[in-house]
Amino acid sequence: MVRRLATLLAVSTAAVAVWIAARLVWPAGPPSSFPALAPPAAPELRLASRAAVLMDAATGQVLYARNPDEPLPPASVTKIMTLMLALEAVHEGRIGMADEVVASERAASMGGSQVWLEPGERMTLRELLYAIAVGSANDASVAVAEALAGSEEAFVDMMNRRARALGMKNTRFANASGLPPQETGHQGPHVASALDLALLSRQAVRTPGLLEMVSTWEYTMRQDGIQRPVLYNFNRLLRRYPGVDGLKTGMTSEAGYCIAVTAVRDNLRLIVVTLSAPTAQAREDDVRTLFDWGFRRYEARRLASAGDTVGIVEVARGQPAYVPLVLASDAFMTVERGSRVEVVQRADLPERLAAPLAADAEVGRVRLLEAGTDRVLAEVPVKVAQPVEVAPWRALVGRHLRAFMQVWLPVERRLVAPEAN
Repeated sequence: MVRRLATLLAVSTAAVAVWIAARLVWPAGPPSSFPALAPPAAPELRLASRAAVLMDAATGQVLYARNPDEPLPPASVTKIMTLMLALEAVHEGRIGMADEVVASERAASMGGSQVWLEPGERMTLRELLYAIAVGSANDASVAVAEALAGSEEAFVDMMNRRARALGMKNTRFANASGLPPQETGHQGPHVASALDLALLSRQAVRTPGLLEMVSTWEYTMRQDGIQRPVLYNFNRLLRRYPGVDGLKTGMTSEAGYCIAVTAVRDNLRLIVVTLSAPTAQAREDDVRTLFDWGFRRYEARRLASAGDTVGIVEVARGQPAYVPLVLASDAFMTVERGSRVEVVQRADLPERLAAPLAADAEVGRVRLLEAGTDRVLAEVPVKVAQPVEVAPWRALVGRHLRAFMQVWLPVERRLVAPEAN
């Protein structure tokens, strides 16, 4: 009888704890209704570019498209991949921003936009990356490719592997700069679709340090030397369209005028890619048309805020024994103005953690989905609200004794009480 009552009490206590934790995830229940991102429409927009894509950077959803899958020469928009691979190598510790790169004869021989590298000249990786991001330097692109992979050909293999991993199905890179293959001695083709470049740009804006570089308007090379060429960004929209902070322009006689560009307004980030425009002005006009349409039709709605409590979890041997779990960042959803949809949340949270835990340790995720579908509208990491240290042994002993008393003492008292009457 005693064992049965103790089991019943333990089950009841666990049920209450589960109910409390569930209420802590969303104290007022799941979010009610929020405007939803509408399916892509096909408005009649007057564009001069042969191919174009407008993409929501948060979800990757295509909001507008014209010939999105047609492989076309991307010119120097290629350099987004070169910059991204270099910065990923820095993040992984395979190379440092202060590491010196020695220019080869091949790198120094590149024509087109350049920073006039001399064979054997040494520059830091940081300086070369700014030469690519701001000055669209072909010689710097080859120097960086050789430093990272040993040769430009090996680096091109890296580019194509990364493209496949990103789902870029209509892309084939032949070099690191975007110059026509026949000018660099490589075998063609060198092509990418507007959709593929939008996917690449979406990943690029998440790469630490990349937006800082491509949004730089002016950069001075060789600051310690006598010759100090000043580079100015080819992306004039950085100063002509509110919210633009990247990415990369391109132009060759074969490719026409190309661009992958991103802009953010009120927490809504959009990406535009246009390929094969007849003039620089036509390219800029197309970008304006797409951004104006996108920002007019869509907005970002806040679903949750950083610091919101989504649960509470026990920490084995922890001091404290329980720690709140909170959202690590704000959650926004791109919505079409005026439309509505039900949103449900799914939390992937641990049942128990172990001490010690560092401050802001990420321990789970919360996903917000459109009700009745598997479409993820937002996904937010969950972290501990405070650091947790290992509890001293005396505190652990006292904790176990209190747990024992909470389970057994009430049962024993109920058993003895009837006999006392």
